[in-house]
Amino acid sequence: MNLIRFAMITTLTVLLLGVFVQDYCFAADSARTYWLLDHPDGFTHYQLTVSVTSYLYEYYRSKDHTVLLYEFAKFVTPYALKPVADSLWSIYNDDEDFANGVLMLVHQIPYEVSEPQKYPVETIVENKGDCDLFSFIAASVMMAGGLDVVLLLYEEQGHMNVGVHLSHAPNDARSTVCYFSVNDKRYYMAETTGGEWESGWRVGECPDLLKGASAHVITLEDAEQVSPGQVSSSYSAPTASSITLSLSSDFIVEGNPIIISGSITPPHSNKSVTIYVRGLDDAEWIILKTVLSDSNGQYSYVWSPNSAKTYYISASWSGDADHSGANSNTQTLNIIPINWILITIISIMSVTVAIVIFVVSRRSRIPQQNQPIPSEN
Repeated sequence: MNLIRFAMITTLTVLLLGVFVQDYCFAADSARTYWLLDHPDGFTHYQLTVSVTSYLYEYYRSKDHTVLLYEFAKFVTPYALKPVADSLWSIYNDDEDFANGVLMLVHQIPYEVSEPQKYPVETIVENKGDCDLFSFIAASVMMAGGLDVVLLLYEEQGHMNVGVHLSHAPNDARSTVCYFSVNDKRYYMAETTGGEWESGWRVGECPDLLKGASAHVITLEDAEQVSPGQVSSSYSAPTASSITLSLSSDFIVEGNPIIISGSITPPHSNKSVTIYVRGLDDAEWIILKTVLSDSNGQYSYVWSPNSAKTYYISASWSGDADHSGANSNTQTLNIIPINWILITIISIMSVTVAIVIFVVSRRSRIPQQNQPIPSEN
């Protein structure tokens, strides 16, 4: 056993000497504040804070952004933005008011032409975008809030906005109501650009540029169904939280298990914790596993990696209405190839045998003490 332990330590030393390990740092977490009215003509103001962990931002930033034909539905992410929808429903009790609240929110994001398309989390963090990016956010929140939504692409005008089906015709539109019919269902136009959130476009209103324009209706069956985390949303400044991560060992032999564990502070039970992993030579972080915290805010996961390499491991939780999300520290895990262990053991045994043979051979050539020297007669 001592020989095997020595072999593992020797192998690890060689591995660490041959690899330059860097700490990988995520960008800082982001929080954006938006104003809302209780009604398009209302006077009661609400201040909504939407927070995004850097891990969630990096996850979406590393996803595929290419678009084939009308493949825009993949940029609609209702699960990730559901906390925003929940916050809006806490002040609205009508689907038209809810939809107009969504438009108030996106009208506050500065307009800037953007290429390529981006996911809503990216746009929120970067705090800029254009018609298609704003439409992705609006469609995501509306869909998360239970509304039937489509994307409307005006190819001739090079423009996009949202169509939303309501339980009734819009009552707060200040002009003739515009809509598109799909399968005998009316989708009312919801223009996401224009700024001026208090007096901006309302559901059913149509910009002059789009009056009489035809649109390609993009349904959202292919919208993202689940993501590794969610934004946090609150009408008060959320309290900071933290999350830790530790490994049961800094190095293991490939195929053996490692325990990844940590805790959320203050303790939050039954919360999703996403564990991320990145190889030393890999450009992107990938999701290893999403686990739930227990009643003490603790989580754990047993992982048995099959590839011999160096990994970075981190964890994140998205926060809730009272606490902002947090990212853990980053730990380094070294996986030792099993064949290195065998080769090292064989090498050490070979060297040991050679040393023993050499010592025995040397001793056999040295005259023993007190042994009589033969006479020359």
